Amino acid sequence: MTTTHFTKGHGTENDFVIIEDLDAATPIAPERVALLCDRRAGIGGDGLLRVARAGALLDAGEVESIDCDREDWFMDYRNADGSVAEMCGNGSRVFAHYLRARGLVDADEFTIGTRAGAKQVKVHSFDDFDAEVSIEMGDAVVTGVSTASMAGTSFAGLGVDMGNPHLAAVIPSLTSEELAAMDFEQPVFDHEFFPAGVNVEVVTPLVDGAVHMRVFERGVGETRSCGTGTVAAARAALADAAHPTGTVAVNVPGGQVVVDIFDGGSRLTGPSRLVAEGTTVL
Repeated sequence: MTTTHFTKGHGTENDFVIIEDLDAATPIAPERVALLCDRRAGIGGDGLLRVARAGALLDAGEVESIDCDREDWFMDYRNADGSVAEMCGNGSRVFAHYLRARGLVDADEFTIGTRAGAKQVKVHSFDDFDAEVSIEMGDAVVTGVSTASMAGTSFAGLGVDMGNPHLAAVIPSLTSEELAAMDFEQPVFDHEFFPAGVNVEVVTPLVDGAVHMRVFERGVGETRSCGTGTVAAARAALADAAHPTGTVAVNVPGGQVVVDIFDGGSRLTGPSRLVAEGTTVL
């Protein structure tokens, strides 16, 4: 085991352990990720963000390909159970904030690598603790309609590919109070439609440009927020309201983000906060 420095951060209370491994010299086993993210035995978090150069991860065989420069920083994201995930919108904002606040980049607009492709970042403001960040999230691709059930309640939703899979279900006439009172547990879903698992969002209809959302993330459970999930929710809410594009304020238990859906792409804007740092044993 080796001793390493960590930082703890969150984006709308979707929280992460951040570890620097700039040259990708220390692979992290899934069970170690799970321990670090354990809220009783470890540091605690919905996932882990490993900071490494894209080229170093490629050379180490930890990613199969990159579509960014070798010297770009790559967000090696792991779910709380140790599984590898393609993309995390809230994690991307926290990752970008960390890079800017720690001086690993010296510009407000830059590229980060992810397993869902290169993402363009804009840091609107930052200090050592707080930031406001936008991430170009790519096209919110509709993959069809599917169903799921949770706590005995069945619902239909829109399949949305954000580099990771989502089922965003807009429930007619659902209020924010009813959503908050829902029993939220492991969803039952169509494994043929979602063979790699799925993040399930339950969403209120679009009213005055805003929705409320709760999410059950694969490999994690219910979280206070999910960045890619807010984009999927915005895509589904706009479609439900017969709008192909638009701007949606998405309210989650951990706060609010703003999602822009436009032809061929989407953008996620919201806060990031770095809350603690220390030393841990890997």
